[in-house]
Amino acid sequence: VQLQASGGGPVQAGGSLRLSCAASKRTVGRYNLGWFRQAPGKECEFVAAIVWGGFSIYYADSVKGRFTVSRDNAKNTVYLQMNSLKPEDTAVYYCAVDAGGSPQYYSTLSYDYWGQGTLVTVSS
Repeated sequence: VQLQASGGGPVQAGGSLRLSCAASKRTVGRYNLGWFRQAPGKECEFVAAIVWGGFSIYYADSVKGRFTVSRDNAKNTVYLQMNSLKPEDTAVYYCAVDAGGSPQYYSTLSYDYWGQGTLVTVSS
């Protein structure tokens, strides 16, 4: 599985961005898909995930109410809509696929395939 993340860029605080993650083969609705981010000097952290074929969606507390995950099965693409962005959201954002269906959707260790990352920079 190859993943291509895109949609990052510079944005002012309070603004919005939509990230896309396109998969090379059918993964949406089949595998768990996660979004993670890594800020400079910090560890990679969980942002959101679609699990169990899309029946459940989970968010980190830091983004809950501001970020929304959605999917387009026909395009085999998952989106991360980010609203009310804050400077602390600045990071490289990665999408990932867990082919094994681990219940630990929040752990980077559960994911087998990763996209190359897209940089989001939020200025105050």
